[in-house]
Amino acid sequence: MDKSKSDKTPALTPQEKQDVRKGQPPRAAVVHEIIRVQGDKELQRTVAALWWSALAAGLSMGLSLMAMGLLRARLEGVEGAHALASFGYSAGFLAVILARQQLFTENTLTAVLPVMSKPTAGNFGRLLRLWSVVLAGNLAGTLLVAYVMLHLPIFDSATDAAFLQIGHKLMENDSGQMFAKGIVSGWMIATMVWMIPAQEQAKFWIIILVTSLMALGDFTHIVVGAVELSYLAFAGELAWAEFWLVFAGPTLAGNIVGGSFIFALISHAQIRSDVELQESEREKRRAQLAEESKS
Repeated sequence: MDKSKSDKTPALTPQEKQDVRKGQPPRAAVVHEIIRVQGDKELQRTVAALWWSALAAGLSMGLSLMAMGLLRARLEGVEGAHALASFGYSAGFLAVILARQQLFTENTLTAVLPVMSKPTAGNFGRLLRLWSVVLAGNLAGTLLVAYVMLHLPIFDSATDAAFLQIGHKLMENDSGQMFAKGIVSGWMIATMVWMIPAQEQAKFWIIILVTSLMALGDFTHIVVGAVELSYLAFAGELAWAEFWLVFAGPTLAGNIVGGSFIFALISHAQIRSDVELQESEREKRRAQLAEESKS
């Protein structure tokens, strides 16, 4: 018996065969193109649109600190409290991504792919404009939400203490650790962005899985960390110089390296190699057909 025939389900109708094709996950090139098109649209947005969306994202990221602090305060003394509180880290990311707000670390992949596909001076300029506006908006939002969380009578003393503990825990890292952990965090966010178009129906769970692992591993993220440490700075327990020099600078650099220079570059190189191979095969086929027509 022909094994290749026996391995196939017999008597599929054309509609059923089409259903099988639809059930297959998209090729890497398709995912790349989806993200590239999204990134190109983001690069075309006005400064005002980018700013307000980025500001909203910075405010939304306060939900991560809020959720983690509330869980820590109420799970104090419970075994595995840190692991359970890590799920609170996902709250801000869920709000930002599902609401389609501008988050800087997403754009280390999304907005970079159009530039890698067409590395012109104009595209580099658009990327730097987007990065600077989105980062400024994100940080402005984080500073505002941290100030409000500290100074308005919203939370009980146990929760306020939990917020401070979260910030002090983050500052146990030196600048080198901030950078190294930022690389992992940037790579994880880029992986999440890449996974979502392939499994759109599982977006909610992908976000929770990736971001809760980031919290569990104490990896550093420029926007979430800015909420945690600006709260600490506004409370007078952290110097602003340390905020910028020990945390913000190294973490930002690590996030960019992990998201753009590692994940985005490798992903683009993979697609580029596939495209070059396909073009080479088409050229050989055209040459073969030309030879056959002559003969």
